[in-house]
Amino acid sequence: MKISQLYTYPIKSMRGAALVSSIVTPYGFPHDRRFMLLKVLNDGASPPLRNMTITYFPEMVLFSQELRLSQGDSSAGVVVVTHLSPESNMHTQIEIPLVPDTSYPEVIDVVLHNSPTKAHVMPREYSEWFSSRFGYEVMLVYLGPYLRPVLGNLSPNASKLKKDTGPSWLSTLTDHVPFLGSLQAENTDSITFADVAPYLVVTEKSLEDVSSRLPEGEDMDITKFRPNIVLVGSEKAYDEDFWGGLQIDSVADTLDEHKPIFMDLTQNCARCASLNWDYTTGKAALGESGTILKKLMKDRRVDQGTKYSPIFGRYGFLLSSMREQSIAVGDTVKVCKTNTARTIFNWPGLGN
Repeated sequence: MKISQLYTYPIKSMRGAALVSSIVTPYGFPHDRRFMLLKVLNDGASPPLRNMTITYFPEMVLFSQELRLSQGDSSAGVVVVTHLSPESNMHTQIEIPLVPDTSYPEVIDVVLHNSPTKAHVMPREYSEWFSSRFGYEVMLVYLGPYLRPVLGNLSPNASKLKKDTGPSWLSTLTDHVPFLGSLQAENTDSITFADVAPYLVVTEKSLEDVSSRLPEGEDMDITKFRPNIVLVGSEKAYDEDFWGGLQIDSVADTLDEHKPIFMDLTQNCARCASLNWDYTTGKAALGESGTILKKLMKDRRVDQGTKYSPIFGRYGFLLSSMREQSIAVGDTVKVCKTNTARTIFNWPGLGN
């Protein structure tokens, strides 16, 4: 198999930015889901902010993202966000620094899928730009040095951590906060604003099966599955249900002492209504493309941990490396571990 596509999502739940190559870290691609939008609730609700995710805010698909990096410095550069208004067909843009100044005085608590962290409130001009496009007040926040703990059985070290009688994840996270681009940290079981894992791996062969459920001439858009890594060359659709690990031989690794990259695939990815969104209108799609989730319900509810949701793709965790490594489109990928049975997803508050 080979890597055919790579994607990153600097602002959570907006359209992905395609990559040709990228450094890999235990926390995902650099800049992946380091920002998130929160809806400001002015109705006296507690808490007064609501996490904005594509599941509940389909209008987020009207925003595309493009990375513009400074050559030789992965920490510099901007994400260019473009909004397409379906009503006027007008495009408007804003540039946001990928690594903003984190001396802003306001830091707030954010809890995403029961996994807590802190985040810096970005300067008002960014939130005002987004608010004017959404038509309601929103707040843009940036993770900065903070991360979220991985819960349930998603971590490759879940069984080990369960037996561990040492410090809790909270004390570990407080004692050591990894910085963007760090190669290794004491607590590698941490993530950004990604839902539950640093990487999501899907295959084009499984995508072909989804497209086959649509009328002739219609194809499923793979970006609706929001992958980080897309593979081509797998033998059968949904073979990945049983994959436990991947070996990536990277053409981007130019060091003399070439070493493959290993990734653990720990759990399946349960799917939500966002598969049905029309990326041109920011609403539920008309016709059969608006029933993709229902179509997959028929035979893809194969994970007993999320038995009411269909499965597509596997969550991945990079095995720690002592040196910087990269992956690229065209890299060769091998399955280095398989499971005899499908894994069973377990994350507090998600699934069954």
